[in-house]
Amino acid sequence: MYKTVKRILDFSAALIAVLLIWPFFLVIMLIIAVDSKGPVFFVQKRVKKDKKLFNIYKFRTMRTDTPKDLATDLLENPQFFITGVGRFLRKYSLDELPQLFNILRGDMAVVGPRPALFNQYDLIEERDKVGANSVRPGLTGWAQINGRDELTSKQKAAFDGEYVKRMSFGFDLKCCLLSVKRVFAHEGVKL
Repeated sequence: MYKTVKRILDFSAALIAVLLIWPFFLVIMLIIAVDSKGPVFFVQKRVKKDKKLFNIYKFRTMRTDTPKDLATDLLENPQFFITGVGRFLRKYSLDELPQLFNILRGDMAVVGPRPALFNQYDLIEERDKVGANSVRPGLTGWAQINGRDELTSKQKAAFDGEYVKRMSFGFDLKCCLLSVKRVFAHEGVKL
C-alpha cells in the first residue's frame, strides 16, 4: 500500500520543489556556464527499479574531458577534474537537484537506494541479494545517511536492504531530515 502512496508523495514533493526553486536552477545554470566550457547538465546511465537503465540528470561539476562512465571515487585524481563551482555544488549536494525531474518522470523516488552506475556490477549484485533493486532509487537513501562515499558496495547494499524492509512514510521522513543534517555537516562526502 505505501509503495502506491509513496509514488504520489514523491511526485508531489518533486513538483512543489521544482516550482519553488526554479529561479535557483537558473542561477546555478548561469554560474556553471560562466565557470567552465561545456553543457550545464551531466547525463549518465544509471540503474533504476528492476535493474532497468535510465538517464540520470545532474548539474555538471566536472570538466568535459572527465571519464564519463567511471564513479568519481575510482578516478586516479578526481580533484583534477572538478570545476571551481563544482566543488561548491558537490559540497552542498546541489548538483543533485536536476534529479527532481527524474522523480517526476518516475525513474526515481525522493528516498531509496542511490542509483548505481550501470557498470557498478558488484553493487548491483549485492543489492540483488537484499531486494534493493526492486524499489525505485532515491535522491537520498539510508546508505547516504550512514556513510555515503565512505561505504563499500557490500555496506551500501546492507543499508539499502534495511531501507527496503523498513520502508514507510515515517522512515522516509526520517531519511529526509537526516539527509538535510548530513548535507550541511558535509558528513560522508569525499569530494
